[in-house]
Amino acid sequence: MTSAVRPSEPTREEFAERLLKGSVKKSYAPVVDIDWNAPLEEDKFFLPPRMCTLYGTGLWESMTREQQIEMSRQELVNVLSAGIWFENILNQALLRDMMHKNPTARTTHYSLTELGDETRHMLMFGKTIDRIGGVPVRPKLYQRMVINALPFLFRGSILWGAALVGEEIFDSLQRQILDDPDLQPIVRRVMRIHVTEEARHIQYARDGLRRSVPAMPRYRRMLLANLQGVGGPFYRHLFTLPVVYSRVGLDGREARRVARANPHFHAASRSSFAPLAAFFTEVGLMGGLARRMWRRAGFL
Repeated sequence: MTSAVRPSEPTREEFAERLLKGSVKKSYAPVVDIDWNAPLEEDKFFLPPRMCTLYGTGLWESMTREQQIEMSRQELVNVLSAGIWFENILNQALLRDMMHKNPTARTTHYSLTELGDETRHMLMFGKTIDRIGGVPVRPKLYQRMVINALPFLFRGSILWGAALVGEEIFDSLQRQILDDPDLQPIVRRVMRIHVTEEARHIQYARDGLRRSVPAMPRYRRMLLANLQGVGGPFYRHLFTLPVVYSRVGLDGREARRVARANPHFHAASRSSFAPLAAFFTEVGLMGGLARRMWRRAGFL
């Protein structure tokens, strides 16, 4: 059943004002809030082994610890690279959406605040990739063309739905590794900053959907409820790029096949999608086609 915002709950403007106050109390400037000169620690992973796509497979067991650590480095570089490109899409969409909004409204002011947060996150991810000795995973030319076209489509409820698909899965994964003692300290610090600030962004997007879904025409609700399912095959593709495995000296295509058949990877995928799946179901945006797409991709 679709949930509506109760009359006693804050208005959208009041909700935005609350998030603005939260941003004043708890925001970061990664350039100065992270010690970029601190040395990397020997024999520590960049992602927990259990979150690596090959973990638990025979291929993973055949690797030395040094190779496993390098695999975690390359998978982190891939995730951070994807974060940069997604923040790029979101920032463009926010700017275009604000062109049609009241520049004095608190909602506009929070959108500008979120844009500033995301810009700093892009800088933070880029500096992290450089600090750990990685090379960004760049989209191909046609993919960059699609990325630049998406902000023209992301308005209103579609923007909030896309923001949640782009943010919540990464957020869920990050929350599982915040305090892992076997991780590089710089990775834990980056994740802590990102989780803290993304929590407000996720609240804002969820609130936007809760308010807009009940008033949507049926056809629009059905479209959005099934369009978000594209996230399933997209993430499956993103998390298992052959180039990531090739950088560790593996056969990229074979490693991708092993990863996609890996039950440990499927379990991690389901865990990362669970909070968002519950929310989409709550607000009536989990369509039958979307459910099949997420399930076929291993997220349900």
